[in-house]
Amino acid sequence: MGHADATYWAPAVTAFDADGGLDRDGNVAVWDHVLGGGVDGIVLMGSTGEFFAMRPEDKRELIDLAVEHVGPRGDLVVGTSCLRVDDTVELSRYALDAGADAVIVISPFYFALDDASLEAYFSAVAGQVDGDVYLYNFPARTGHDLSAEVTRRLLRRHPNVVGYKDTVLDVGHTRGLLTALLPEFPEFRVLAGFDENLHHVVTSGGAGAIGGLANLYPEICAAYARAVADGDAAAIAAQQRRIDVLMGLYTLGTPFFPLLKEGMVRRGVALGRHCTPPHHPATPEQVDALVALMERVEAMP
Repeated sequence: MGHADATYWAPAVTAFDADGGLDRDGNVAVWDHVLGGGVDGIVLMGSTGEFFAMRPEDKRELIDLAVEHVGPRGDLVVGTSCLRVDDTVELSRYALDAGADAVIVISPFYFALDDASLEAYFSAVAGQVDGDVYLYNFPARTGHDLSAEVTRRLLRRHPNVVGYKDTVLDVGHTRGLLTALLPEFPEFRVLAGFDENLHHVVTSGGAGAIGGLANLYPEICAAYARAVADGDAAAIAAQQRRIDVLMGLYTLGTPFFPLLKEGMVRRGVALGRHCTPPHHPATPEQVDALVALMERVEAMP
């Protein structure tokens, strides 16, 4: 899958029309832009893709569309998380049967879960899904952390659990997973959930990153991954500094995906600015800050 040792997947934004339905052409335009920029594949319906606010029928339609358009050109990993185990299993089976390479699953959010509950949830999903499963850890959104110990127990029981997305800014957390798990499971693929941590995670034995900035500047993200894969220190430093500036996008608005869509429209990607209610498009102040950020990055040597 992708580079031997620095995979970069884009958690693609989802294009919606003014009525809240799927914009089929807009989604194809997003994938064309991202894959044309050189990244290794698409994570469909991740957090950046607004999975939590999508209708079940729209999820299935988007999966079918992505299998058709992304499948031949890059990896396709589908976010299938639901609050109920049976719903997650059903959507995971749908995605894998349709032709996705893998599914990625976040634990149920709202009430924080203890370790026994986390293990039971992921074990129930992995045990009922015939295909590759990535675990998705995002403590800022779920209220709990998927520990190395729980992950180890899952790996010993479920060989189809093949990877882990760690969406934490603290790279020490990801390093802890790698040092704990790789000796027993050397093929286990741990990916950074924030773009800026790619280099550190890969040099610590991780597989790469799933980073939202690849929606806006896939060519920068792809160049960063290539530099890391090649071990080119000067190129890594140049791309790292671009990524470091772009990381400012994540703090321009809460949530950040309206800003990604705004920036993509400004780069000429044929999608609308519509997001799932109650999320609104970027404000004029946010747009000004975003434009300044983009101009700064594009002026960098």
